[in-house]
Formats: sequence, C-alpha cells, structure tokens
Amino acid sequence: MKTLSLFIFFLTSIACKESTTVYLCNSEGGKKYHYKSTCRGLSNCQRKIIETTLDKAKSQGKTLCGWEK
Repeated sequence: MKTLSLFIFFLTSIACKESTTVYLCNSEGGKKYHYKSTCRGLSNCQRKIIETTLDKAKSQGKTLCGWEK
C-alpha cells in the first residue's frame, strides 16, 4: 500500500509540474518566464504577455526570472 501511495504521489507531482502555468513577454528578446503575471520582470514588456506551460517555456530556452528566484 505504501508503494502504491508513493507511485500516485510521484505521478501527481509530474502532472502538476507539466501543467504549471507561466507567463512570457511575447517579444523576440524575451528570455525569461514568470510564475506571476504581475511579476516586476514583466513590467517592461512592450508587447502582449502570454500564458503558457512551464514545459513549453523551458523547451523554448526560457529561464526563470531573477525577481522570482
């Protein structure tokens, strides 16, 4: 039973990580992702702020904003 509980916990944590919503500035120079749409790092965004998943942001080479570390 303990093994089953650990397995379910593991699968849940993976599913949550994959579906974590992050925010990006939709510009060519945007290199960071943000957990909050109100992050200070997005205040200079001249274009639209878009919502995506953490996995997609990382696959595009984005890294976590320094204000959120």
